[in-house]
Amino acid sequence: MQIKRIETFVKAPHVCIVRVTTEDGQQGYGQAAPFNADITAIVLHRQVARHALGRDSEDIDGLVDQCFEGNYKFPWSYVSRAVAGIDTALWDLRGRRAGKSVCELLGGQPRPFPVYGSSMQRGIRPEEEAARLARLRDSVGYTAFKVRIGSVCGHDKDQWPGRTDNLIPAVRKSVGDDVRMLVDANSCYTPAKATEVGRMLEDHGVCHFEEPCPYWELEWTAKVTRALALDVAGGEQDVDLAQWHRMIEMRAVDVVQPDVCYLGGLTRALRVAKMAEKAGLPVVPHSANPSMVTVFALHMMGAIPNAGPYVEFSIESSSWTEALFEPVLEVRDGNVQIPSGLGWGVEIAPAWLAGAEHQVSSQ
Repeated sequence: MQIKRIETFVKAPHVCIVRVTTEDGQQGYGQAAPFNADITAIVLHRQVARHALGRDSEDIDGLVDQCFEGNYKFPWSYVSRAVAGIDTALWDLRGRRAGKSVCELLGGQPRPFPVYGSSMQRGIRPEEEAARLARLRDSVGYTAFKVRIGSVCGHDKDQWPGRTDNLIPAVRKSVGDDVRMLVDANSCYTPAKATEVGRMLEDHGVCHFEEPCPYWELEWTAKVTRALALDVAGGEQDVDLAQWHRMIEMRAVDVVQPDVCYLGGLTRALRVAKMAEKAGLPVVPHSANPSMVTVFALHMMGAIPNAGPYVEFSIESSSWTEALFEPVLEVRDGNVQIPSGLGWGVEIAPAWLAGAEHQVSSQ
């Protein structure tokens, strides 16, 4: 069935929901990458929609490639973010037509999936972070947490002097030895400093060191990966499949972390997962906010053979995702249920759509 209409529903600056309608009136819903969603919607209608309108809605692979090839003068970033909205809407549509969830389309089965509680805060005091993680362990059963260390693109500087060195032992003492600890440095360190920090992390039983070096410096990250016993992870920012191939081929990381929405949708995330599978590497997607991106990650992880042990799940309150879709994702005993309904298994709330800025591209 040909695509006849592509709509965006934006609540700036955070969320852009995409609705695709085919010639028989069937519809699917997706989401472009969050943040600066109003800019993404402009790019979608001006540069991407024309490459999707009139195409076969079932040929998602071909459509996604055409959207990128048609924008070869404008590589990555906002084009990728926009294509993700159309791609994920088409996967929703495919599932609804087939009477299956996306997870089932991919060969998986909706089920409770383990999640790790992901802290988004660097301004929080170590003792406060440690205490709130222990409370969450006790209240909803998290068995793993990720905390922020260093500072964003920090050139070896901590958020404030001594924060990381105080945070890690405080969290370990608070949550206990049975809880897995992950950290995210957000491109903070040089290889030498990352290795030094990594050895301290290993001393406290940390199992996952994310983006230790500037993400574009693959050789730097590879040095850290070779130097440390814990898993080094990365890839959330990367949207170029050639860069992904290089990253995996050189084994710059131990764990790959595609973001379904940053990368351009589920189709391209599955390609990265397949590259990683061939290399024997696990996938733990980046899904750092409780929007549709977490839904997408859950369905993908419920189906791929090289899924890592957890899906990322933000522990922060996000007013901008409240009332976005039903059913709401809830953590119970450290797990979140992969939605089992048709397509993505959730319904975008009509009231949310009614309050959003609406734009249309059509044939």
